[in-house]
Amino acid sequence: MQRNAVRWGLLALFVDGPKYGYQLRTELDTRTGGSWAVNVGQIYTTLDRLVRDGLVATEGADAEGRELYMLTEPGRVALAEWYLTPVTETERPRNELAIKLAMAARDPSVDITIVVQHQRTESMRQLRDYTDLRRQANEDVDLTWSLFLDHLIFALEGELRWLDHVEATVLRRRYTRPAPASTYAPTPPEAAEIAESGRARR
Repeated sequence: MQRNAVRWGLLALFVDGPKYGYQLRTELDTRTGGSWAVNVGQIYTTLDRLVRDGLVATEGADAEGRELYMLTEPGRVALAEWYLTPVTETERPRNELAIKLAMAARDPSVDITIVVQHQRTESMRQLRDYTDLRRQANEDVDLTWSLFLDHLIFALEGELRWLDHVEATVLRRRYTRPAPASTYAPTPPEAAEIAESGRARR
């Protein structure tokens, strides 16, 4: 999960009231189904930055002595702006799979069929797991979790279609590419001699 996404994800969790660090980690993990592992250290590092930027402030401690944090008015405004700001291509995480296949496609020593098949098997396994979870999910109880599962399922379905496209495209280019043309060009005297011998054979 991108650091920037953690920042905004935590900020959004404050909407319903003050929270302490570990509580934030638990709620973030619950809402994303554990798909984005964020350790407690990263939670507190992000909290420190949010406090520094004036988006979150400390709010004393709870009955058990745990320090609480709350959303400030500037934080509420920033969160509202974030919801309305589209995610640009430069803000999306680097896709290791896309990079791997792009490199493999240009390497004649790599069997792209095997690379794609290994990934297809894993992607299908993940798709089955998420589809099973989606069947069990109750939108009335946890709409956030249901929508997140939908996102993962749609992304994997698109990934499987893309893998088929990659395999077909690379194989077609590798086995239908014409042989390079000869770089030999006869000198003018040679060309004249070749032409003359051709006429003599007619």
